[in-house]
Amino acid sequence: MTVRSILNTKGHQIMSVEPDVKLAAAVKLLGEKKIGAVLVMNQSRLEGILSERDIVRVLGDRGAGALEEPVSEVMTRKVVTCKETDTVAELMETMTTGKFRHLPVVDNGKVVGIISIGDVVKRRVQEYETEQEALRDYIKTA
Repeated sequence: MTVRSILNTKGHQIMSVEPDVKLAAAVKLLGEKKIGAVLVMNQSRLEGILSERDIVRVLGDRGAGALEEPVSEVMTRKVVTCKETDTVAELMETMTTGKFRHLPVVDNGKVVGIISIGDVVKRRVQEYETEQEALRDYIKTA
């Protein structure tokens, strides 16, 4: 099971904001779309990622005034990415080790999607259900 198969099921939609957008606008986008992270892109170049954790951290440190700051002041700049050919097992390892809940998917230097821990869990549950059904069918015929 690969990242490509997850993206083919869930889609390649990317929610992004530009680095100079106010944090308040990015928070509004996260709420409206019911997502936990947004990519920070300057045209098609990935410059960072803004997650709920980033927002909570900056609000805790600087208070509500941080909502008027540009996203570039709050985002995580060192973005860990994955490739479409990465396996679900590799994703789980990367996400667990790095404590990431979202990974942008990059192919030939271009962002082609984003994978969340929820996407990974959903795929694993589907795999287990398929395996259980196959075992039940096998037992019935034995």
